[in-house]
Amino acid sequence: MDFVFEHLTPERFLPALEEALSCELKGYAAAFHSYINRVYELQTTGGEPLVVKFYRPGRWPADALLDEHDYLWECEDSGIPVVPPYELADGSTLGKFDGIYFAVFPKKRGRDVAFDTAAELEQAGRLIGRLHAVGARRKAEFRLTLEPEPMIGSVIERLADSAFPGRRQFEEFVDLCNEVADIACPEFPDSSAFLRLHGDLHRANILNRPDDGLILIDFDDMLNGPAIQDLWLLLPDIPSHCPEEAEAIARGYSLFMDFSESDFALTECLRTLRMLYFLSWVAMQRNDPHFSASFPDWGSDAYWRGEFTDLRRQIPRMQEEIRFWRKR
Repeated sequence: MDFVFEHLTPERFLPALEEALSCELKGYAAAFHSYINRVYELQTTGGEPLVVKFYRPGRWPADALLDEHDYLWECEDSGIPVVPPYELADGSTLGKFDGIYFAVFPKKRGRDVAFDTAAELEQAGRLIGRLHAVGARRKAEFRLTLEPEPMIGSVIERLADSAFPGRRQFEEFVDLCNEVADIACPEFPDSSAFLRLHGDLHRANILNRPDDGLILIDFDDMLNGPAIQDLWLLLPDIPSHCPEEAEAIARGYSLFMDFSESDFALTECLRTLRMLYFLSWVAMQRNDPHFSASFPDWGSDAYWRGEFTDLRRQIPRMQEEIRFWRKR
């Protein structure tokens, strides 16, 4: 399945995109660096820049991709600065070429933001609060829900067969996962309080457009979960180590959504779940022809020793962050 992208060439897909968009395109496509999906910049013959994203087969079903598109258009209609996909000639926002789903977006340029001042973090908090006010209207029916127990179980299941050099390493991994679950599960709010999230809101996914302000991009990892998931990645450190920055982003967010500073207690639990999810995601790409170049020692004893060290380091960090914010 991973090799299907090898046959995805501009010569083949440009005519199909012209038909899907009911417009003529210039005969070139500039590939972006993207490991998961395949993304190209295009241009109409009238000079309008476009971006087409071909979604990695098997990662999301069509209904889950449409959950993302629906959220983007709901945000657009509510005045949230996002980049929703174009409606295609058939009335859908999701096309299919050679068995691969795709969507076409307007090209939006902008500058990276450092988010190294209280004012920038407060501005980001206001934007995320507005985003979540839309996200709270309903759940994403076909997207993942960020809950530690099922997520950790899924990671163990995906890695069980062929990721480890021996049984000993797998058993050690399971023990570490159980430690993480024992700490994280009691701290998570009930899923009834969850909302639609961006899901991967690090600094590279917020751009500054000089004439328009901040804009949110790349909702590929959209999911349902606790609001703090979209806040902690913008902080320069563990929240208890940067309380002024944490306070700034919470201050902006609270203008639009309820927020308690005790929610920061989940940060290191979320970081650890992100680490586990990444291990699972890497394993799912192992048949990709470029995988060995990106992860040369994947699956070796040395690889897992390094990962186990990182996970063990997270155990006291999770506990300390929970204690710090719960006692305030």
